[in-house]
Amino acid sequence: MKQLSSENKELNDYCHYFRATSFNNKKLFKEAKKEFNLISSKFKFKYKAKLALGEIALKQNEFRKGLKYFKEIENLPNSSIYDLKKSTVFHNIGLCYLHLKKIDEAEKYLFKASKLQELEKDTLMLIGSYTDIANLYYEQYKDAQAIPYFEKAYNLSRKVKSFELKQNATLNMAVVEENRKNFPLALTYRKEYEAWKDSLNDQNKVWAIADLEKKFAIKQKQKEVDVLAAENKAKKAERNVFFISSVLLFVMFGAGVYFYRQKAKNNKIILAQKNQLDELNATKDKLFSIVSHDLRSSVNALKTSNGKLMENLKHKNYSELDVLLHKNSSIASGAYNLLDNLLNWALLQTQQAYFYRESLHLATIVQHVEFNYKPLMFNKNINFRNDVVAADHVFADLDSLKIIIRNFLDNAIKFSKENGTISIYTRPSSEEFCYLVIEDTGLGMKESTRKELLKETILLSKKQNDDIIGTGLGMQLCKSLIRKNEGKLDIESEENVGTRIIIALPKFKNHG
Repeated sequence: MKQLSSENKELNDYCHYFRATSFNNKKLFKEAKKEFNLISSKFKFKYKAKLALGEIALKQNEFRKGLKYFKEIENLPNSSIYDLKKSTVFHNIGLCYLHLKKIDEAEKYLFKASKLQELEKDTLMLIGSYTDIANLYYEQYKDAQAIPYFEKAYNLSRKVKSFELKQNATLNMAVVEENRKNFPLALTYRKEYEAWKDSLNDQNKVWAIADLEKKFAIKQKQKEVDVLAAENKAKKAERNVFFISSVLLFVMFGAGVYFYRQKAKNNKIILAQKNQLDELNATKDKLFSIVSHDLRSSVNALKTSNGKLMENLKHKNYSELDVLLHKNSSIASGAYNLLDNLLNWALLQTQQAYFYRESLHLATIVQHVEFNYKPLMFNKNINFRNDVVAADHVFADLDSLKIIIRNFLDNAIKFSKENGTISIYTRPSSEEFCYLVIEDTGLGMKESTRKELLKETILLSKKQNDDIIGTGLGMQLCKSLIRKNEGKLDIESEENVGTRIIIALPKFKNHG
C-alpha cells in the first residue's frame, strides 16, 4: 500500500498483482478481481492476471466472463517468455462451453487439453479431463462413448495418492455399472469407494489422535519440569545445610579432616561423571556409525537415482520416469523410517524418553497403527486380517508399544510380495502374558538369520536382503523396548513361506 503511492507504473503493476494473488489465495474473490483489473495492459505478466480472472469467473459460475478471459490468452505463442500451460487454458475453455451447453465446442477443447496433458504426463489434470469428457457424453446419453473415459480416469486414479480423486473415479464407475444393471461389479466399486472414504476419515482420526497425544505429552513434560524444579530447590537447600555442617565439622575436627573428606567426595563425583561420559561417548559412537554408514547409503542411493532421473528427463525418456519416481519415494520412505527409529533409539539410550506403563486395550492400539498402513497394503494388493481379541489388555507404555507394532508391520509390508497376506492376531494367553502375532507370507529368512536376530546383543546387525535398504536398528529398537516393557520376543520363519513375529506382553493385573 505504501509503494502504490509512487509514480513508477511498472512497480505499481507488480504491487497490484501481488495483492490480487494474495486475495485470490485467501478466496477473497471480489477484492482479487478489483486488484487484477487495476493492472495496466503493458504489464509483462498481464496474461497471468487474465488467467486468474478467468478461473475466478469459473468458480463463481460466470462462464461467459471466464470464456472471454481464456479466449484472450488462448493464442499466446509457445515460448519460454510465457510460463503458461496451454492444456490448462484449453481445459478451462472446454469447461465454460460445457456449462454453456455448447457441446461441440466443449468436446473440441476438452480433447485438445487431454492430448497436451498426455504429452506432459500430467496425471492429475488428465484424470479431470477424462472425467469431464465422460460427463459431456453422459449428459448426451452417449453411454458407449462416455464409459471408456470413466474407465481411463479410474485406471489413472489408482496411480496417484489423492484420496479425493480415487473416491470420485470409483464412485463414477459404480454409477456406470448400476446404470448398466451390472450390480455385482457396481457393488465392488461401491465397496472400494467406501474403503477410500474410510481411509480419508481414518487419516483425519489419526491426525486428531496425534494432536491429542501431542498435547498430553506437553502437559506431562511440563509436570516433569515442575518436579525437577522442586527437586533442584530441595537439593539447593540440602547443599546449604551440608555446607553449614561442613563448616561446623571443620571447626570441630580440624582442617586436615575437612580437606580429606572434600577430596574423597570430589573424587567420587569425578568418577561418576567419567562413567556417565563414557556411556554417552559409546552412544555417540553408535549414532555416528549409523549415520556415516546406513543413512549415507540411503542418501547416496537417492542421489544416484536422482541423477538417472535428470538424465532420463534430459533425453525425454518418459517411460522410465515413473519407475524412477516410485523408486525415489521408496528410498525416501526408508530413510525417514531410519531417522525415526534413530531418534527413538537415541532417546532410549540417553534415558530421555518419557516412559509410563499403564493398562492398554491391545485391539485399539493395533487398529490405530493399522490406519497408517492401509494405503501401502492396498497399493501392493496385500490382503490384511486383524483378529486381535477385544478382551486383551496389556500392561505397557503406549508410545513404545506403537513403535514396536509399527516397525514389525512396516517390515511385513516391505518383505511381502504382490497379492500376499498379512495377519495380526492373538494366541491364547497365559496367566502372565498376552501373545500378539504379526504374520506375513513374504520372503521369510534362514534359520541362521532368525537366531542372529534373537541374540541378546547391543550391536546392530545388517539385513540379509541387500535389495532392501535399511539397518538392524528397527529390530534393535524393538528388542530394547520389549525388554523395557518386561516382555518377550520370538520369531518363527521359513524361507519363501513367511514369517511370524510373536510378542509376549505382560497382562494388566493389580499393579496399582
